[in-house]
Amino acid sequence: MNKKEVSEIKKQYTPDRCAVSSICGCYVDAEKNKKMTMKETFLALEEEEMLKYMDIFRKTLSGTIGKNLLNLEFPRQEEGEGTWHEFLMKLQSSRLEDDELLEAFYDKVIEHYETDDNFLILVLHNTYDVPGKTSDGLDLSDASEEVYEHLLCSICPVSLSKGGLSYQEGVNRIGERVRDWVVQMPDMGFLFPQFNDRSSDIHGILCYTRNAAKIPQSMIEELFGCQAPLSSADQKDSFNTLVENTLGQDCRYDTVMTIHEKLNEIIEEQKDEPDPVVLTRSEVKQLLSLSGVEEDRLENFEEQYQIAAGSQPALVASNLTNTKKMEIRTGDVVVSVDPAKAALVETRDVDGRRCLVIPLDGEVEINGIHVK
Repeated sequence: MNKKEVSEIKKQYTPDRCAVSSICGCYVDAEKNKKMTMKETFLALEEEEMLKYMDIFRKTLSGTIGKNLLNLEFPRQEEGEGTWHEFLMKLQSSRLEDDELLEAFYDKVIEHYETDDNFLILVLHNTYDVPGKTSDGLDLSDASEEVYEHLLCSICPVSLSKGGLSYQEGVNRIGERVRDWVVQMPDMGFLFPQFNDRSSDIHGILCYTRNAAKIPQSMIEELFGCQAPLSSADQKDSFNTLVENTLGQDCRYDTVMTIHEKLNEIIEEQKDEPDPVVLTRSEVKQLLSLSGVEEDRLENFEEQYQIAAGSQPALVASNLTNTKKMEIRTGDVVVSVDPAKAALVETRDVDGRRCLVIPLDGEVEINGIHVK
C-alpha cells in the first residue's frame, strides 16, 4: 500500500464515514491471563466512546510507509491449509460472529506478542464501498467498483494512571487521586487484507509499529509467517556499514557528504510520489558510483552488501539519511547543518591539525546572544 491508499482507508474511521459493524476485544494482564473479552455493536456506542476508539483505529494507520507502516507479503507456502493467512480469511468471512474463531485469534496474538505490561487486543470488521474515480481523480459516489471488506487489529498497552492529588467534587476537598487502568495508543497492529490499487489484496498485510526503530520481528515471522524487514534504524546502520566497508581507506569526508547529497536529491525528486523511495541493491551501487567511489572499490560491493544488509532486496531511502539535518560528529563536538548548506562546512589543515571550517558570514549567536 502507498500513502494515498492508506489515507483513503484511514478516512473511513471518521464519524461521518464509519461503517464498522462490530468491535471485539480482549484485555490481558502482564502474565498473559485473559481478564475480560468484549463484543460491541460499534455504532450503538456512546459518541464519546466511539470517538476514542476511532482515534486508536486511525493511529494504527498512521506513520511513514517503510518505517511505522510495513507492507508484508505472505509467502505462497504460508497461504495454505492451517496457516495464519487461512485463519485470517476465516475470521474476516465470519465478520467476527464466530466466538471460537475470536478466542483462537486472541490466543494466537497473546502467545506471540512480547510485552511486560497489561494490554488490550482490539479487532474490528469494516466494509468500504469503494467509489469509482474519474480520469482526473474525482470520486464517483454512485459508481462503486467493489466493496473492500477488511479486519483492523490494534494492540494497545494498558497502564496505571499516575498518582497525585485531585479535586473531589462530591466532598468539596483536595484528596488523593483515584488511579485506574488507562488504554494507551496502539503499540502495534495490522490491516488485512491490503488495499492495493484501490482493491482488496489477500496476499498482503499492512503492519503498524509505534516504534519504527524496533519492529516486532518475531511476531511478524512466527505469527504472520512473513519475512520481517529491517527496522529503519537497522537499515541506516546497514547502509553506514556498507559505505564504510566498501570505501575502506577511501571513506573520506567529501565522498560521504556527496553520497548524502545525492540521496537527498533522489528523495526530493520523488517527494510527490505516493510510494516511498526505495533503492535496490543495484541502485545503491549506482548511487556510490555517482558519488565518486572508484570502480575498484565497487568490485566487492555484492559481498559487502550481503554482509551489511543480508537478504534485504531494497532499502528505503528516507531511512538512510536525514533530509532536514546533516550531522557531523567528532569526539568532542557535534555540528548540525541544513543539508542544503552542508557544502559550507569544509575540512582544512590549520596549523598542522585537521579541522572543520565554518564561514561566519552574517549574524552569529551564542545561546541567543548576538556576538561580533
